[in-house]
Amino acid sequence: MKIEKLTENKIRIILKQDDFKDKSIDLHTIMTTTAESQGLLLDILAKAKKEVGFDTDGCRLLIEAFSTSEDIFVFTVTKFAVNNEDTPSTNFKPKKLKVSRKRMSLDKKFAIYEFTNFDNFCDFCRLIGNSKKLVLKNFVESSSLYVFNDCYYLVLNNINVNNPSISAFSGYIAEFAKSISYTDTFEGKLKEYGKCIMRKNAIRIGIKYFAKV
Repeated sequence: MKIEKLTENKIRIILKQDDFKDKSIDLHTIMTTTAESQGLLLDILAKAKKEVGFDTDGCRLLIEAFSTSEDIFVFTVTKFAVNNEDTPSTNFKPKKLKVSRKRMSLDKKFAIYEFTNFDNFCDFCRLIGNSKKLVLKNFVESSSLYVFNDCYYLVLNNINVNNPSISAFSGYIAEFAKSISYTDTFEGKLKEYGKCIMRKNAIRIGIKYFAKV
């Protein structure tokens, strides 16, 4: 299990199947609202409080989650403060944690993804680089990373839509970036006004330098 504090109000948790070996729960049942899955989530929140100081007492929680493969499960937790008169902080416990799958369609040969900062791109490369299920060989002909208006854009050209890892890749990138409607005009704008910082092999370069960080 890995817990990352993204902001003061948001954390990311990455779980692997091995994290459940001593519990009667797996990556499928955690998507439900059973007592076991709710208990596990509360245990994780307690661990997050201890390890990274993420205190959810007196807060409402938004949990967004998805499984990137059969072995890896990623979810983010965002906390929102509530009025003390509505919910006493000393007694507040989340009664129901809403969990949903996030999936991003990747069924075209060309795609552009927007990362709000470079750290998100690095985290994305780190996650896919350490995945044992994701096979990137012959996945895409070229991938370039541009910086434009303080955002980072990953441009994928000639994607192999028949690659068996296409679904897992879509799940990973959905956590770190948003899809931009692909047009030749926008790609041309990136080339003309943006700065290309990784050309042709951005994914491979990102994995090489950031996967083990």
